[in-house]
Parts: sequence; C-alpha cells; structure tokens
Amino acid sequence: MSSLTPQQRTLRAQTAANSRWATAPTGARDDFSATGRRGHRARYERQFRDQFPGETDAQIAARVDNAMAAHMARMTLASSRARAARKAGGPA
Repeated sequence: MSSLTPQQRTLRAQTAANSRWATAPTGARDDFSATGRRGHRARYERQFRDQFPGETDAQIAARVDNAMAAHMARMTLASSRARAARKAGGPA
C-alpha cells in the first residue's frame, strides 16, 4: 500500500499527466482522444449492425450518435459523483 495520501496521489498523477502532454507533439492529445472516440463508434456500429441488420447507414449512424451521447453522459455523471464524494471526504 502506498504511503501517499489521496491528495498526494492526485498531485502525482496530475504532474505525470501534465509532463506527458507538455512533451507531446502539438495536437497529440486530440489525436489520442479521437482514436478512442473512433474505437467506441466502431464498436457501437458493429453492435447495431448485428442487432438491426435491415437498417440503413443513416439509421445506424443515428443510433451510434445516441449511444455515444449516452456513453459521454454516463462518464460525466460518474465524474461528477466522484468529485462530490471527494469533496465530502468520502471514497471516490
């Protein structure tokens, strides 16, 4: 178990992340997040093409857009809850 406090672990992680992005080529952060988004979109597209084989490309694209929006909303909610828990002094 680490001898660092939660605040120290947070600072260590922030330092590492900022150091990483400080030395990355311009636009690398956007490239990495775009790669992740493309992967999620591809997974949802495969899922919906299997689930709804008769739908058009436009219908599949609309389903994928909604699935991505729901995914991002779930992530935002989880992040909000974690911040609130940390602020209240509870587990994240």
